[in-house]
Amino acid sequence: MLKVLPIQSKAEQEELCRRCKIKYCPDLLAYAASVDGELVGICQFKVTAEGGLIYDIAKLTDRDEPADAKAREASDFEALFVMGRGALNFIDLCGVHRAFYLGEDADEPLLRAIGFKKNESGSFEIDLTGFFTDHCH
Repeated sequence: MLKVLPIQSKAEQEELCRRCKIKYCPDLLAYAASVDGELVGICQFKVTAEGGLIYDIAKLTDRDEPADAKAREASDFEALFVMGRGALNFIDLCGVHRAFYLGEDADEPLLRAIGFKKNESGSFEIDLTGFFTDHCH
């Protein structure tokens, strides 16, 4: 079963960041994704007046390679997708209807699947107005 939950402690957030090889930022909110009880990745973000800022959507780098690597890759993609959408939904529910991806390592297929588009400056952003209430997204 896929679960995406807010990380409740900064120690856990710091440990997941280390395992995902990303910078830990204690001022950021974070979600963790797991599949069948096994951690998959982390999303760090914050909500500002200018928009939601997603700093990372990263998967764990220290997991054992499974016999069926293709199945895990698809499962991991789905988990990261749901986690990214969950962060965007939280941002939208906070009354902020624009979000930006600020991460250094952009997984373009994942970001595009989540709903981000490149703007004129080449950064990824999304307009959340109606995104979770209209059925065309």
